Amino acid sequence: MRLSKKQALAAVLSGVLAIHALPATAHFQEILPSDDVLSDGGKVSLDLIFTHPMEGGPVMEMKKPKRVGALIDGKTLDLTSGLKATKKQGATAWSLTHELKEPAVAIFFVEPEPYWEQAENKYIVHYAKVIVDGFASGKGWDEKIGLPVEIEPLTRPTGLWTGNLFRGVVLKNGKPVPFAEIEVEYVNDGAVKAPNDAFNTQVIKADANGTFAYAMPRGGWWGFAALIEDDKPAKSPDGKEAKTELGGLIWVKATDMTGARPAARGK
Repeated sequence: MRLSKKQALAAVLSGVLAIHALPATAHFQEILPSDDVLSDGGKVSLDLIFTHPMEGGPVMEMKKPKRVGALIDGKTLDLTSGLKATKKQGATAWSLTHELKEPAVAIFFVEPEPYWEQAENKYIVHYAKVIVDGFASGKGWDEKIGLPVEIEPLTRPTGLWTGNLFRGVVLKNGKPVPFAEIEVEYVNDGAVKAPNDAFNTQVIKADANGTFAYAMPRGGWWGFAALIEDDKPAKSPDGKEAKTELGGLIWVKATDMTGARPAARGK
């Protein structure tokens, strides 16, 4: 059956509206360690994946990062040469192993290459970090890397129970960002079914001092992404004007109390 011009136009408009009605999917740069606390020190492995954590994918192709490192006891180590390429859902991701030999917190971080998101006509650069405590030292967790956009934790991001309130400050070039927007996602292994798309990405806003808070309702890894538009203009691959989304991410693990032994009470 042939459509009239009026019917064809209506069909096209309907398709366009349907596309624009689709919710934007949040991108998160993961840098997830094998654990957040190594009571006896030793080797920690980290996976670097660019994906949509709550939905379990898809995984985006990730170029070799510009820089991967660790801030340990005030010293920054360049770990870029230790990166190994791997495949996740057919896309390139990266992995890294590092040994924690002394009691100290290691703040691992990644500066990725810009990712071009054609659907949103913008580049995405997410500076992500995660804290791993060697020998459960409890020291140095609040040190800053000095990334262009960074979340400074106000709550120690290791040894947290499910339901604990995580607090942080959004920084741009070292200064607080008033009313910054923070997206929050859970690394879902498929066990959690969101009632609808609104539950995939939680959105909170910092206060006038750039401070935010969030209570993690389930055990596992949570990503906090402070998103800020870059001041510098950019050009898309086809030479047109484009924007760059700068993200400051921190990954925090919550642990369920199930099975935890209560301390004996004195009589």
